[in-house]
Amino acid sequence: MDTSARADGMRQGRAAPGIESGRPVAWVLRSAELADVEAIAELRATVMRPDLERLGRFDEHRVRQRLRDTFSPQHTLVIVADGAFAGCVTLRPAEDGRWLEHFYLAPSLQGRGLGSAVLRTLLKRIDADGVPVRLNVLQGSAARRLYERHGFTVEVQDPIDVYMVRRPGAGSLGT
Repeated sequence: MDTSARADGMRQGRAAPGIESGRPVAWVLRSAELADVEAIAELRATVMRPDLERLGRFDEHRVRQRLRDTFSPQHTLVIVADGAFAGCVTLRPAEDGRWLEHFYLAPSLQGRGLGSAVLRTLLKRIDADGVPVRLNVLQGSAARRLYERHGFTVEVQDPIDVYMVRRPGAGSLGT
């Protein structure tokens, strides 16, 4: 994937073609703003609902409020695909690296290569810093396979969460 920095600080690229559309998804990353919080909270509720319901933990209010309570626009990027809000991702500094959080993608864009394209871009940046990146994913979430394809391994897990880490340069950034 060819990713280039633009003068306005956004990154752009193309994801793999979708099965249904047959064409690549044009996308950019932009810095989040406070005004993005409600769209992101709503996307979080939509994306996480099936896994949270399966785990018996879905709460209509709490799923949105937890995002609002932890929203960090200075560490969050908004994914814009084909000119529209498509998702977000937060890269929060940690004592020994970065935490990847709130990586949500609109359901209509999942499975089309966009998540992998965005993740590759972010991991290249983190690898350049030579630090590990950590995240947690819900037990049974399909997102775990995405992270494993990009070099994340399980550090610890409990009945709800799987905590994963990726060391610099681990995994294939070409997938």
